[in-house]
Amino acid sequence: MSTMSTMSTSYSTMVSTAGIASGICCTALMSAASASPSVYPVGVTRYDPATAYNSDVLFSGADNRTYLIDMDGHVLHRWDVNGFPGRVLDPALVGGVKGEIGAQLSTVPAGGSAGGVGEVPGRAANFRDETFGYQDWSGRTLWQWGRQAPGGAALQHHDWELLPNGDTLLLGNKIGSLPGFGARAMMDDVIYEVNKAGQIVWTWAAAAHLAQFGFTASQLDLLKRVAAVDYLHMNAMQELGPNHWAEAGDERFSPDNIMISSRNANFIAIISRRTGNIVWRLGPNFAPIKEPYANSPASKAPFALDRFSGQHDAHMIPEGLPGAGNILMFDDEGEGGYPPATLPVIAGSRILEIDPVRSEVVWKYANPMVFYSSFLSSAERLPNGNTLIDEGMDGRFFQVTGKGEIVWEYISPFRSSSVGVPVSNSVYRIQAVPYAWVPLPGPHAEQPVIPSVFGRIGTAR
Repeated sequence: MSTMSTMSTSYSTMVSTAGIASGICCTALMSAASASPSVYPVGVTRYDPATAYNSDVLFSGADNRTYLIDMDGHVLHRWDVNGFPGRVLDPALVGGVKGEIGAQLSTVPAGGSAGGVGEVPGRAANFRDETFGYQDWSGRTLWQWGRQAPGGAALQHHDWELLPNGDTLLLGNKIGSLPGFGARAMMDDVIYEVNKAGQIVWTWAAAAHLAQFGFTASQLDLLKRVAAVDYLHMNAMQELGPNHWAEAGDERFSPDNIMISSRNANFIAIISRRTGNIVWRLGPNFAPIKEPYANSPASKAPFALDRFSGQHDAHMIPEGLPGAGNILMFDDEGEGGYPPATLPVIAGSRILEIDPVRSEVVWKYANPMVFYSSFLSSAERLPNGNTLIDEGMDGRFFQVTGKGEIVWEYISPFRSSSVGVPVSNSVYRIQAVPYAWVPLPGPHAEQPVIPSVFGRIGTAR
């Protein structure tokens, strides 16, 4: 079966590169010089509409375009902007308008004074965001911000959020010298709340709170001598929103407080919006791992949180969803920590759902040596209790039930094409988009796809 023969009509009229709608089809995704397999499935490889949570899915491909697909793999729409991450806005926040997205809208030219943001520690910067903003369904820019920012560029990275009051919360970088790091320029993580007029109405900077992140004196000394200028590499930032912990009187979880996650330093924390101080934290230090095979399927939840390393997309599950109030994260089990974390013998990533009061893992998904992404990636709890997972390094998306059964799987066919960069179909983060959030008529394609090859079934405990 050729890749071109399986494309949907909407896909072929919008995109010139080859891709897959539904069914199992193979294509070369790696360069000829690669030692990796040169042919493997792309598109939808498994789909059970009766068990899956059915929606559209949004993601920014490795080709720096943002795609909306249905669960049969048809491309429904495309924006020619890159998201870090791209996200469809809840119409309830924008006067009922459907199909608006947030994304990075312009970049700092190569060699520009504003610098850039890299995805992986030690790798050259590959995101040079000048302005972040919102576009409508037609690609028209509705609002953008960045040139008014300190240094003349937003340098937004990894996360953002449109708040109920209409302001935008942005995770960015500020470049300059920091106390204790010497005279060299460092990239500090900062948070801006920006109103519709483009004015900064609240700001927070990580360097001012290093003593609150839980480092020992030796760890703090090591951190300040690290070669990487992106010393914390925050990769998640969201307001907590309404939650039952706050309703019960625990002020640490006030709805307007902000959760952050540091990939390089292996901690997640909550910032008090009122004081700017850290009021809750997990990591960077954990009890020693007693069992070297602790990532095996045999380790059952609940259990005391033993570790995470290089994690992504740490956030509180919103009210109204199964597990609301717990913390969900993609534990990459990748490089991270000062000094680097000791990882188990059996390599593999994990999805962890954590009770934030007891610091206890109440649910996990794992498939050691098969399910693994050392960087990128995300996890999202769905209304029916399933979890949508982005194994970002491989551009593989899948949805699992609470018992770990894979009920939908898709592999992105969209590849990077930058000169000098290895060919990749990696995807930073994905979003399940309710049908009602986009201006497309029903009925919706929900055709089952039966896998014809041995699947990768994980475990959930």
